[in-house]
Amino acid sequence: MNRLIVLDSAPLGMVTNPQAQGIPLACQMWLKSLLQRGERVIIPEIADYEVRRELLRAGLLKSVRRLDNLKQTLEYNPIQTETMILAASIWAEARQSGQPTADPKALDGDVILAAQARLLCNDTTEAIVATTNVAHLNRFIRALDWQSID
Repeated sequence: MNRLIVLDSAPLGMVTNPQAQGIPLACQMWLKSLLQRGERVIIPEIADYEVRRELLRAGLLKSVRRLDNLKQTLEYNPIQTETMILAASIWAEARQSGQPTADPKALDGDVILAAQARLLCNDTTEAIVATTNVAHLNRFIRALDWQSID
């Protein structure tokens, strides 16, 4: 089975850091090793949005440029109407089961990310969300800590 590595906002944010040290540097090296092995790595639009808004707020323009460059290097997955319909369904199911992931009035990025990842899956392809937030995401889609994906 083919696999797609779908970046959540935490690892995506780390790989945009132009002066990375410690864990962010390890994340950059991890991404580089995935690409060298020919893995398909996806930037979902919701993760781009979450990272970009914070980089812009903080005035980190070098990181914004790195994010833009990554969108040219990796595969970019834009949000479609189908994504939002599925996300609404996931959100409602989580609420109905008494396990919400965000404030009721919040735009829940986790369910949008899960929907984007689910729609990438088929009989021959699985999507794995690389994250630091395994507990929330694992309820909706296969999610692993980025450090455990090799």
